[in-house]
Amino acid sequence: MPERVADERAVIGELVGSRAAAWDVAGELPLDVLRKLGSQGLLCAQVPTTYGGPGLSSRDNGELTAHAGSLCSSLRSVMTSQGIVAWTIQRFGDRSQRRTFLAELTSGKLTAVGFSEPGAGSDLAAMQTRIRPDGDGFVVDGEKKWVTGTRYADFVLIVGRHGDGEGAAAAIVPVDTPGVHIELLPHPMGCRAAGHANIRLDNVRLPASHVLGGGGQPLSMLFTTALSYGRMSIAWGCVGILRACLDAASTHVRHRRQGDVALADHQFVRGHLAEMFIAEQVSLRACEHASRCWDSASPDMGVMAVLAKHVSAGHAARGAATAVQLLGSAGAEDGHVVARAFRDAKLMELIEGSNEICRLILADHALSTSGRHTTPDESEAGGRTRG
Repeated sequence: MPERVADERAVIGELVGSRAAAWDVAGELPLDVLRKLGSQGLLCAQVPTTYGGPGLSSRDNGELTAHAGSLCSSLRSVMTSQGIVAWTIQRFGDRSQRRTFLAELTSGKLTAVGFSEPGAGSDLAAMQTRIRPDGDGFVVDGEKKWVTGTRYADFVLIVGRHGDGEGAAAAIVPVDTPGVHIELLPHPMGCRAAGHANIRLDNVRLPASHVLGGGGQPLSMLFTTALSYGRMSIAWGCVGILRACLDAASTHVRHRRQGDVALADHQFVRGHLAEMFIAEQVSLRACEHASRCWDSASPDMGVMAVLAKHVSAGHAARGAATAVQLLGSAGAEDGHVVARAFRDAKLMELIEGSNEICRLILADHALSTSGRHTTPDESEAGGRTRG
């Protein structure tokens, strides 16, 4: 691990310490902790040094994200949101917007990103939010639901349709702008302290400088670009969940005894631990491969992000359930690391593309690339055999 990443992990570890359980029970992260991490660029660590960020590679940022995920999934969720916004600004903002907003995100300002709507999740065609040109600015109208990090945000990135056309736009909306109405979600099942909220935007007026690139991007491209970062972040965060669960379960079964026998000496228990270790390693390798694709700008980087997210989220949900099973009542206490993991990991199978959506994307990729790894002779031979 690069020395710099080790130092940044240490910063996160020191700020979180053993407080994640209390944050989960209270349903709130300390704002000063978020500001400190934000001011060091650690909430969006792939932002280039040109804009005040650490400039980490996807691989190094992944390990940082996994570490945060092993300590507190609510904090990791805020990192994911901040990173999505930063990445979207990098890709679609003009030079002035990149210079202005990325500098804010690496100096302590906090943000969130609004995709989903009451009637539009994976179905982009159903999106109703409009970002309309009006005079020398824009007007935003619509609703967004389950916007992670809103509780702490200085501004939110709202994605919607551009005017009355088929294109899309992404708008930077300060939360104190007239017409912005925020309703906090009081009792989320998982990532309880991540500051989830629903947002309503009524005739929200913005200067033109707050709409990235002036708008008009293809809706699918804008979504895929933003979600690819989110999927990578979630995937690495799930590696962290698995590590935390494996550590907690291993420690427990070594010390917990039934009669004169440690739980760790039971074959069933050892089988569970082996499966958790396998899950962590498989998820890690999927994430490492996806990050290599990202860092090399491979054409497959988007689909590999989907694969890593799908694999890691599924393993994390099953691994957390196994950890609770091994710890029994000890792991069923509110705020306990495996109790948090059990709730948090299930949400990871839903957000940024549910398991079902991920499988559809992967199936489409498989169909579009069938035959890529087959030589013409092999393909013809296979055809003759089947015929």
